[in-house]
Amino acid sequence: MATYLQFLAAFVAPPLLVLAALRVRDRRDEWWSLVGVGVLLVLALAYTTPWDNYLIRRGVWTYGADAVVATLWLAPIEEYAFVAMQTVVAGLWVQRVADSPDAEFTPAKRDAAVGALAGLAVTAAGVAFLGTASTFYLGAILAWAGPVLALQWGVGWRYLLARSSTVAVGVGAPTLYFATADRVALADGIWTISTEYATGVAVAGLPIEEGAFFLVTNLFVVQGLVLFDWVVARWA
Repeated sequence: MATYLQFLAAFVAPPLLVLAALRVRDRRDEWWSLVGVGVLLVLALAYTTPWDNYLIRRGVWTYGADAVVATLWLAPIEEYAFVAMQTVVAGLWVQRVADSPDAEFTPAKRDAAVGALAGLAVTAAGVAFLGTASTFYLGAILAWAGPVLALQWGVGWRYLLARSSTVAVGVGAPTLYFATADRVALADGIWTISTEYATGVAVAGLPIEEGAFFLVTNLFVVQGLVLFDWVVARWA
């Protein structure tokens, strides 16, 4: 059985290094976009850490014997590294595929309420799922994701819709990649999802909860950076 550290070295470090090298090669001077990645990295760790540790305490997932180096709180230190590295990978990726921001785009006043309500609807669906053991993990993902989506959609769902191609490509590639890597880790026993708290539904061997997790986390990063660049362009 491979270790969590070996998993990071094999599946997460390579795309990070490639994207970082391409960034250096291109000598891009939009320093604010790197600031955006840094801000999202800090927010990702701050927002994910309590949720992650709670689910570990609840027993939603466990780690293989001798698969981790050490733990901080209840999560392996590799888990924090994974969150940080995934954020940087998704951030550098979407910056490569994104169009120049449209500083002239102005949303309607009612758009903020519509976007916020849509995000809160995701939270409400998640809370409803928390009441049943088999949908608990899925519910925890949706309830946790909803407030972030409410904020992002409240700020600029219509702008994100106008940039739907960028968002789709920006989210789709890292989601597919990390979901595939996660499937390998599960098969190797690096971590295990509790059957008690999961629906048991899988796509190509990957529990739908894990697919949902990578979808929403990459959505956080991609939408966050698309909106960040738009706001900076408007201010400039």
